[in-house]
Order: sequence, then structure tokens, then C-alpha cells
Amino acid sequence: MEQDIIIKIIELLGTFAFAISGIRHAAAKQFDWFGGYVCGIAVAIGGGTIRDLMLSTTPFWMTTPIYMICTAVALLTVVWFGKWMEPLKNAWFVFDTLGLALFTIAGIQKSLLFGQPYWIAIIMGCITGAAGGVIRDVLLNNEPVIFHKEIYAIASVLGGLAYWALNVFDLQVEWCAVTSFIVTCVIRFLAVKYHISLPVLREKK
Repeated sequence: MEQDIIIKIIELLGTFAFAISGIRHAAAKQFDWFGGYVCGIAVAIGGGTIRDLMLSTTPFWMTTPIYMICTAVALLTVVWFGKWMEPLKNAWFVFDTLGLALFTIAGIQKSLLFGQPYWIAIIMGCITGAAGGVIRDVLLNNEPVIFHKEIYAIASVLGGLAYWALNVFDLQVEWCAVTSFIVTCVIRFLAVKYHISLPVLREKK
């Protein structure tokens, strides 16, 4: 029961962080409020929906309206405070990174609750954290961020591996979650700061 509560809290925090990220991207494309809400909800619940369908369970957002309400709050936050947040351009990147880390943890924990092995849980964590961003980028007609630029999905995978490594030593789930969160965020921040990316595939002619 305690772990289930932790997952709910993490999913709500991740929903808010990702929703703000998606709404801000929509604002950059000058979408209207409804379009912004759709982009926010797509990035906030997209990855978790794919995860839950793969786990053969009801998608998490269909069990309570709180996630829809949370996205609406995120929309109003951007509408009301966007002018003050605009100079803080890095704030949007931070929200996206926080959402990635939080949803990675939620994906791992929920998969473990369903009896999945750790290698599946890590994949599910990555899907939960990164798939919503892919859906957002498709809606915005952008190239998905996980396919280019700095490390993104790999940060989620490494955060998942950190979660697994601590669990091997029988540490409490809270410590596993905090460590995974820190690892995912730090790797993502460093990758952007120092322009670290994976090698690019090039067609040989």
C-alpha cells in the first residue's frame, strides 16, 4: 500500500512537470488553449498509457480525473505565469527533465508491482518517461527529441539501472527512487550542458 501511494504521488508530480513542458512547446507554436491542453495531456499520459496497456491493466489516468485536472492546472500555470517564467528559458528544460525522471521511477515501480523482472521494468520505465515526448513531438510536427541531440532516453535507462543496482543491496524503495531520480536528472543536465550525445549513424556511399 505504501509503495502504491508513492507511485501515485510520483505520477502526479510527473504529470504536472510533463504537462507544463508540453504546453510550453505548444505555446511556442502558437497553439490555442485547447491545443496546448491536448499537447500537455499527450506528453503527460502518453508513456504511462502505453506502459499500462503492455502490462494489461487499465491506464492509470482512467481510474481518476485527477490527472486531467492536474494538466488543466499546468495549463493555467503557463497562461498566468508564463510571462514571468519566459525569461527563465531553462525552466522548460528542467520541467521536461523532472518529468522524465519521475515517470521513469513510476514505470519501474508499477512494473515490479505487476511481477515483471527488472529488465522489463527498466524498459517500461524508459517507455513511461520518453514515449509521451515522442507523441508530443509528432503532434507538433517536430523531430522526436529521443532520436537526436543530447542523451534523453539513455538517461532514463541509466536511472533505471541505478534503481536496480541499489535494490540488489536491499535498500529501501525510497532510496532506490531518490537515487534513480538524481542519476537521470544529472545525466540529462550534463548531456545538455556539454553537448554529449551518442554517435550519429551515417549512410556509407
